[in-house]
Amino acid sequence: MELSDAAVAVVAAEAGADVVARDYGRKPARYQKSATDFATQTDLDAEQAIAAVLSRHRPDDARTGEEFGHTGDAEAPRRWLVDPLCGTLNFAATTPLAVVNVALSERGDVRVAAAADPTSKEVFWTDGAGSFLRLHDTDELLIPTASSNLIDINCTGPIDRPFVGGQLVSDPRLRARFSPRVISSSLAVAWVAAGRRAAYVSDGYFRDNLHFAAGIALCEAVGCTISDLAGDPLHTGRGLVIAADPETHNKNLSLVRPYVDVG
Repeated sequence: MELSDAAVAVVAAEAGADVVARDYGRKPARYQKSATDFATQTDLDAEQAIAAVLSRHRPDDARTGEEFGHTGDAEAPRRWLVDPLCGTLNFAATTPLAVVNVALSERGDVRVAAAADPTSKEVFWTDGAGSFLRLHDTDELLIPTASSNLIDINCTGPIDRPFVGGQLVSDPRLRARFSPRVISSSLAVAWVAAGRRAAYVSDGYFRDNLHFAAGIALCEAVGCTISDLAGDPLHTGRGLVIAADPETHNKNLSLVRPYVDVG
């Protein structure tokens, strides 16, 4: 029986997560990308495992992976976006905060995706109509809530200028209302859809972003409030603010606003 696109995303993400779990704590070889970033052999092996699943089940689709780049027709209407290990530096430091992201972009619209946590064995997935948590072959509907008061802030940014995350995390106004967290993995975006985080804030650009496409799709499917840093529709301008509800979203926009022009 042919698998649905959502099922393919789950199987592919699980294949990558199995590789990451296998190598956790083993200190795989590193390949330097910059002074502060690198890939490990696990990143490469996980992406190959994901590619094998996609080649088997969706051989006619194109794909883009973080480590091996583009395959297939550059103008293909269907393209799989593969982030084999988001949180590589955490993983290399034996810190279990990482996720494997697989998402299907159809003419720029991402609705089907899976984000697999190699440590907990949880898989967050969406078919575009709803988002679910799969654990031990059981699916549970994701329901966002701001009750945790925890906000994850992406503090990966440019080194030559101020950026929103780096400034926001130290803002006393934020700490008076929310508790900031910085896990340095897009796993935290899935946690907003799951109700484990009230919001997520990041600088940058996110159209067909390998690290964020899956998490954004999960949040969209459960009705989270999403915008750019100015409060405009996502991809209109710079940045990303995802919140469990409109009230939490508006509060975060007010906290971000002083830093948008200089960030």
